[in-house]
Amino acid sequence: MAIYSISLATPAASNYRRGVATLDFEKLVEDYYMPLYRFALSLSRKESDASDLTQQTFFLWATKGHQLRDATKVKSWLFTSLYREFLGRKRQQDRLVDVEDNPEAIEAQTVPASVVDQLDGDIVQNALFALEEIYRVPLTLFYLQQISYKEIAEALQIPIGTVMSRISRGKAQLRKALADGAGLTEAKQEGFVRE
Repeated sequence: MAIYSISLATPAASNYRRGVATLDFEKLVEDYYMPLYRFALSLSRKESDASDLTQQTFFLWATKGHQLRDATKVKSWLFTSLYREFLGRKRQQDRLVDVEDNPEAIEAQTVPASVVDQLDGDIVQNALFALEEIYRVPLTLFYLQQISYKEIAEALQIPIGTVMSRISRGKAQLRKALADGAGLTEAKQEGFVRE
């Protein structure tokens, strides 16, 4: 792959005022490869990831760039696309847990069966009420009232994605609260903690 030496300045506006359809892909790569690569490197802090992000950004331009109506917004489109790609990959990596590197991480996310058997409605209800309202309300509506994501979004006047993330975060907090409380119960049963 050739490395281009490029200034960070925006390409001459006259080259880009003609419209998106007339933009030369090679010229676009020549003008924006290094600025995009530097931006990707500042985000990912890995050369291989920065190269992948930059390449993916140009792939997106090749497949979807024709949808851009204003050729003066090419730079903004490219940088926004790169940033969104970075965020998407970061979210995906955050969700994945490498079992070989950290097998305890999987165990930490699950409550043991013996603990589940000990739980009763009061413990779960108290843990639910201890959650912040922004997480408690969607959880209650979804699991206890069996209302759909769409209906919750309409009722709370928030986007459906926000509903989904609040339910996910609320479940994680509830799981942690129940696991922490269960750990305390087991410690009391073993005689490690006095009441």
